[in-house]
Amino acid sequence: SLALRPDQASAQIKMRVPAERRPEATRLEVRWSPTLAMSLVDALPYLADYPYGCTEQTLNRFVPTVITLGVLKNLGVDLKAVRDQRVNLNAQEIKSGATRWVARGQASGLPHHHPVFDEAEVKRMARAGLQRLEAMRNGDGGWGWFPGGRESSPHITAIVLHGLKIARESGADVAQDLIQSAVSYLQQHENEELRKLRLPKKDDHHKSFPDNLDALVHSVLVECKTGEPHVAQKEMRDRLYEHRLKLSRYNQGLLGLACHAKGEKDRRDMVLRNLRQFLKEDAENQTAYLDLAGGSWWYWYDDEIETQAVFLKLLVAVEPKGDLAPRVAKYLLNNRRNGTYWSNTKDTAAVIESLAAFVKASGESDPSAKVEVLVDGVKKKEVTITRENLFAFDGTLVLEGDELGSGEHVIELKREGKSPLYANAYLTVFSKEDMIPAAGLEVKVRRTFHRLIEEKPDTNVSGARGQVVKQQGFKYSRIAIASDAEIKSGDLIEVELSVESKNDYEYVIIEDMKPAGYEPVEVRSGWNWKSLPSYQEFRDEKVAFFAERLPRGTHNLSYRVKAEIPGRFSALPARVEAMYAPELKGNSDEFKARVVE
Repeated sequence: SLALRPDQASAQIKMRVPAERRPEATRLEVRWSPTLAMSLVDALPYLADYPYGCTEQTLNRFVPTVITLGVLKNLGVDLKAVRDQRVNLNAQEIKSGATRWVARGQASGLPHHHPVFDEAEVKRMARAGLQRLEAMRNGDGGWGWFPGGRESSPHITAIVLHGLKIARESGADVAQDLIQSAVSYLQQHENEELRKLRLPKKDDHHKSFPDNLDALVHSVLVECKTGEPHVAQKEMRDRLYEHRLKLSRYNQGLLGLACHAKGEKDRRDMVLRNLRQFLKEDAENQTAYLDLAGGSWWYWYDDEIETQAVFLKLLVAVEPKGDLAPRVAKYLLNNRRNGTYWSNTKDTAAVIESLAAFVKASGESDPSAKVEVLVDGVKKKEVTITRENLFAFDGTLVLEGDELGSGEHVIELKREGKSPLYANAYLTVFSKEDMIPAAGLEVKVRRTFHRLIEEKPDTNVSGARGQVVKQQGFKYSRIAIASDAEIKSGDLIEVELSVESKNDYEYVIIEDMKPAGYEPVEVRSGWNWKSLPSYQEFRDEKVAFFAERLPRGTHNLSYRVKAEIPGRFSALPARVEAMYAPELKGNSDEFKARVVE
């Protein structure tokens, strides 16, 4: 994987093709794209077709589409080209735009033929959505989750007001009355919260510090440029800043955006420094994210995806041409949990909004590049990418069989122009080499073998009449076994698989190929709830773990076998791969098991 920033002219990926292989089964695929962020168009059919109609879903059926349409029009892209697209702009996914994710239940209709890419249809959707929102509005000027509730929700009203403002900026015909009534409702709410904050501590209605909802409401009022009558709004921002570390990271990001909008650069930069404490970067995969370990993910203000989206918006506002923003954008795209969208309508809409802002600020909104792909110094392909062919250019090079010889190879991508460039290379071989090495990028698996030494320590326990009785304990100590080290027949061996994942994935299989001469201690398949919940199958030649969820991080799985038949055996590499995404796979090193009498 590599990423070329606008000031770089070329970059290389190096790889080795083993001599001991089946040459006809060798395949190299190189993919490249001038923009990952424009993959946001893939999510629009999901939002437009969402079957339910609460206030938030009514809003997010059309607002992200209006935003994206505005970006495409600024690009000068022909919407027909988007409808007919065959390019998957995310270079990290092997499948094309026309075929990817069919296995994930979307075979009933390909998303790029959807009417959401028709400008007249989008305008109709926007009108219908605005009319429905107006009908759902309560008499106090705000909204609840569903229409007809007893009172409005400041949380839902803030979400609606933010969406209406963004939609109007993107060209939708939003009535001023719809916006003003929401502003008035939220101003009254903020004034009431300030009153509680000013009360003496002994008062039953006293509020010690502003909370996450106050931060959301304040940020929306600031972006609507409501002014600061009676300095009330400034007082709330002062209090939010003073107690910013009590806010979730999502709302710290919103506070940073509010400070930026008001020209308070020192405060904005301090908020950004506070957030950077939680930053995790992966140079190998060119991704970055805020680590929310210990958060309360079931609350709106600690949502994993929305937090990354707000952080990206803050980076776009402060350092749009920096190295960090594209890494966060790539992380967001890699964590689409449903192929073309994220977890739900709300976080999908938030990401689309952030990616659209990133596209405008980063230079990805003006794709203009000539790309050359060289293998070992020989030019294999040249492609010119423009606005006109953004959704139709050929961004793939495939070499198969004898086209790729044994040994070390250098893949070089050269780029002329001002667009960034993202690329991935995938090498597949049928290996016949002795001691197959480990491989993997986004998922990796490491396997270790341990000899278990039985221990029987004595412990003191209470007898039937209260007397002290010595009872023999039972446990094992573990000693790591090196490859090709001597193992005695009858030894009890624990095989440990350590799976590292750089993103959150679904439907993953981990297979461990047993050495001949080893037999499992357990033979009954079933669910394994330790570390990584998975369904475990014991087979003659392997043990397989099927995990519905593979969260980001490192997870350990283990099982026990007995060394039985003397001899020297190969344990082929353990493998991890996604069952519905062919580019996601990794394998461990091979292991030599030498069993003696």
